[in-house]
Amino acid sequence: MSNYKLIIQKIQQFTRKYYVNELLRGSMMFLSLGLLYFIFTLFVEYFLWLKPTYRTLLFWIFISIEALLLYRFIIIPLFKILGLRKGITHKQASLLIGKYFPEIDDKLLNMLQLHDSHPDSELVLASIDQKALHLKPFTFQNAIDFTHNKKYIKYLLIPIVVWLLTLITGNKEMFSGSYDRLVHHQKEYSPPAPFAFKLLNSNLRVVEGKPIELKVTTMGNTIPEEVYILYNDQKYLLQQSGFNEFVYSFNEVKQSFDFYFEANEVQSIDYQVEVIPVPQIQSIK
Repeated sequence: MSNYKLIIQKIQQFTRKYYVNELLRGSMMFLSLGLLYFIFTLFVEYFLWLKPTYRTLLFWIFISIEALLLYRFIIIPLFKILGLRKGITHKQASLLIGKYFPEIDDKLLNMLQLHDSHPDSELVLASIDQKALHLKPFTFQNAIDFTHNKKYIKYLLIPIVVWLLTLITGNKEMFSGSYDRLVHHQKEYSPPAPFAFKLLNSNLRVVEGKPIELKVTTMGNTIPEEVYILYNDQKYLLQQSGFNEFVYSFNEVKQSFDFYFEANEVQSIDYQVEVIPVPQIQSIK
């Protein structure tokens, strides 16, 4: 093998390592950017509770961007490694090699240009072989250092830290619920109520004809200003007896009845007041 062909082979080895380095860096960028955009998409759904139409649009935008990132950072370098896509030329590679090796500088590029300009001249071929002999001791692959990709690890750590924080703080529903709704993007979901009712009465049994006072409070991030009780197809306003506590009194309860509370379109479960009948004297002897 001539010295020139050996140099060309070394350039090809450098080019292959260059593409592998691109794939390694691209994989880290794909994972970091892909995960960041994935988390961003889940946050959008978590806070907005989108309708199926908009959630479907968000889903396909996510798929499109992830596919674009995959093509840009993974597919293209992989195709270059396999030779399915055109990459850098030998002259472009020689410039990169010359920047890493000060001793080479533009000698490698000049050799390639000389070969292209006078490929059939014996004098030129002898000069090229002499230049190639001078470049022969250099290992061009050393110009590629995989460890330089360590700086991209910090971008990969960002989504991982965000994910861990949600687990530590007990907010994993922020991701799991949003992910489930995003996957089933055509299904209708209702956002959770901002609060829930809690009945404070421990006993809902009352003797017939006796009064009963119902006490209720709410739990959640929102405190309603007005709370209503609904029973017998009627709706009545409760009185506020303290901070986030509401009451409603019945003077004489004659029969059992079902009821529930309502505020800001949020309803409680159904409850029942049970009346204990008073014994009646039918006759005396």
